[in-house]
Amino acid sequence: MSNKNRKQDALDYHSQGRPGKIQVVPTKPTNSQRDLTLAYSPGVAEPCLRIAENKEDVYKYTAKGNLVAVISNGTAVLGLGDIGPEAGKPVMEGKGLLFKIFADIDVFDLELDTKNVDDFVKIVKALEPTFGGVNLEDIKAPECFEIERRLKQEMNIPVMHDDQHGTAIISGAALLNACEIQKKKIDKIKVVVSGAGAAAVSCSKMYLSLGVKRENLVMFDINGLIDIHRTDLDEMRMSFATFRTDIKTIGDAMKGADVFIGLSAGNVIQPEMLVGMAKNPIVFAMANPNPEIAYELAVKTRKDLIMATGRSDYPNQVNNVLGFPYIFRGALDVRATSINEAMKIAAVKAIAELAKKSVPEAVNLAYNARNLKFGRDYIIPKPVDFRLITEVSIAVAKAAIESGVARKAITDWDAYSEELRKRLGLDDAIMRAITNKAKSDPKCVVFAEADNYKILKAAQIVRDEKIAIPILLGNKDKIQAIIDSHALELEGVEIIDQMQEPEKTKKYANALYQKRQRKGISERDAIKLLRDRNYFGASMVEFGEADAMISGLTKDYGSTIKPALHVIGADPAVKRVAGMYMMMTKKGPVFFGDTTVNVDPTAEELVDITLLVAKSVKQFNIKPRVAVLSYSNFGSNDGVVPEKVRKAVSILHKEHPDVVVDGEMQGNFAINNELLKDNFPFSTLANAPANTLIFPNLESGNIAYKLLQELGGAEAVGPILLGLNKPVHIVQLGSSVREIVNMVTIAVVDVQAKEELAASQKKGIFGKTSVKK
Repeated sequence: MSNKNRKQDALDYHSQGRPGKIQVVPTKPTNSQRDLTLAYSPGVAEPCLRIAENKEDVYKYTAKGNLVAVISNGTAVLGLGDIGPEAGKPVMEGKGLLFKIFADIDVFDLELDTKNVDDFVKIVKALEPTFGGVNLEDIKAPECFEIERRLKQEMNIPVMHDDQHGTAIISGAALLNACEIQKKKIDKIKVVVSGAGAAAVSCSKMYLSLGVKRENLVMFDINGLIDIHRTDLDEMRMSFATFRTDIKTIGDAMKGADVFIGLSAGNVIQPEMLVGMAKNPIVFAMANPNPEIAYELAVKTRKDLIMATGRSDYPNQVNNVLGFPYIFRGALDVRATSINEAMKIAAVKAIAELAKKSVPEAVNLAYNARNLKFGRDYIIPKPVDFRLITEVSIAVAKAAIESGVARKAITDWDAYSEELRKRLGLDDAIMRAITNKAKSDPKCVVFAEADNYKILKAAQIVRDEKIAIPILLGNKDKIQAIIDSHALELEGVEIIDQMQEPEKTKKYANALYQKRQRKGISERDAIKLLRDRNYFGASMVEFGEADAMISGLTKDYGSTIKPALHVIGADPAVKRVAGMYMMMTKKGPVFFGDTTVNVDPTAEELVDITLLVAKSVKQFNIKPRVAVLSYSNFGSNDGVVPEKVRKAVSILHKEHPDVVVDGEMQGNFAINNELLKDNFPFSTLANAPANTLIFPNLESGNIAYKLLQELGGAEAVGPILLGLNKPVHIVQLGSSVREIVNMVTIAVVDVQAKEELAASQKKGIFGKTSVKK
């Protein structure tokens, strides 16, 4: 993807719709006059008076306890340097976004127009009544050291400069585990640090806290070795000055060194420097986007090394998001007065220990791994590991209590753990996991409507993101004209004009005729149908010339699904085809079926649909809890629909006891667990709400998902077509680019699942054969 396009995409992302990335939303009802009088005047006077009597009640009656300030003056923004507070604001909004999606922490970002340390400290200190914690961000050294020191000393809420301590905590956890694997004792290792900025200094201090000996660590900045003769550095950096006289260059320092820590610039380390390191070296090359030495070159040079980088496309990514959301979560939940050394060390150890535990299947699936386990390529957890919020936050909260900085005690740690899990939710998390899985093994996807800007833009995105390998179907001149007019980057992507492929058309038409000759299709009809891109694209999938097909943007659902049914047909293992939507709600994903295919299914057909949808939900690593819906609750009304649903549930309970399912029930009872438990405690869903809803007919399902999408603000991912023998997925008429990309991602994961199933079945067959022998 060209720089120009990437820049424009970033600008569009931030500017389209409501500008920026965050907003403030009410947490209480505001629909009636009574609500407003309670929220503001005169009702608001009561909590004000309570807080005036006892300031600690501010945590009880306001959002302070879950509100963090992300504060910067824009003097050291990402890799952009001193670009000013306004220019730094998009980064601060992004940091707020990460706080919210990973730990459910609310954020106000504040950009201060001052480089004066005294003014900065004075402003932030004056904001203490508003916030439960302060995350300092992108402030240049050495000012950042003094600002953090003074604010921690003068404020009575947690303050942390994440640029310093985030990297230190994550890399500290990685270092502990790398030393264990490489059989090195931390108090014996020799460490070389390239870089002397805020992160490098904080990392070095953390390593000393973990047991590295001061005399065994040397640090370099852009001007060379930091030794006792330097006169150009502040006191903080000079605290790492070495007395050694035998070192002149970083190459000298790396001879016999056990560990290299890079927080400087790309490609400053040469292979021969790695050759000179001690046996079983540890290399953390964390410069972004280019590490101090390329990953491929490093592992080729030293087969015995453990390497970590700051990049997500290599093993062992040192990513601050493993730490800061959960450190603040734990600190806020015990109303800590600070984030002290004990809390940071607790976070280090919790992250290190989590890497040694059995990895959940959801994480394996997200990275398309069979069995991620503690070792050279897995020394720290993955960012999508949902256990981080419990493991790290609890460790930090306990350390705060034990070290005496907590103002609130937690006694029931099991209840706290459950509270943290509920905070996490699964809405965005599941789509991120699915995307990671797709990227781990991209598949060829044919786009049947490639003469459309939205389709071409989606094709560019999935190629750039390495989600899929697109094939464009349609008139080449028309497609190229759209590419050129919108400056899309699709060079090298295969374009096929079905009207210019007589040999393939003949081959595909013959196959279609053989399948459909007794169902009203003649040879001439088959050739004519193959001029339709949906028939041609489906045939490409059927013949293995593409792995999946995407269509439906410009045609109605029926005319798009018909070619797939004719050419590919249903999976022999299932009894019917159905459609499903994954609705991304604030309470997590909820699966709707059938919303697109079966108009008025019988009781037996509802059973088939339920089994098909439940099987698909499991592929997303979610245990389906199925409610079969009606306008009746467990016999409260008679009628054709309740009786049909009742019969379907009876069959499911009798013939498929492994499926967690119940009905007939109304939609609110399926989702509102307390309502169901109070009125129908006998229900198999009484202990937790349903996450999969089966509708009695297409009409009700279709209406429900569209209303939830428009009125409830849920994002609809789908329709996901279930039951075809090979993957074909049909987007909604007029879908957005984002929705198309989501469907391509689902299609790739669908291909992967079918391949994995085929491989396991083949393995099973061979296994049986060998046993017979």
